[in-house]
Amino acid sequence: MYNLLLLCSGSLLITACSPTVKIAPPDKPIEINLNVKIEHEIIIKIDKELDILLEDEELF
Repeated sequence: MYNLLLLCSGSLLITACSPTVKIAPPDKPIEINLNVKIEHEIIIKIDKELDILLEDEELF
């Protein structure tokens, strides 16, 4: 009798504590914003002396 009572109470505890997972679709549609702005800036600084050297046609 004690074993039956222990078995019934154990099965009741196991079923009462089992987690429930529900998967439901959202009410509103999923919105993905792809507003991407890409800017490239290339800055080249040349020293005056280097600029004079590059102007010389003997270099190349």
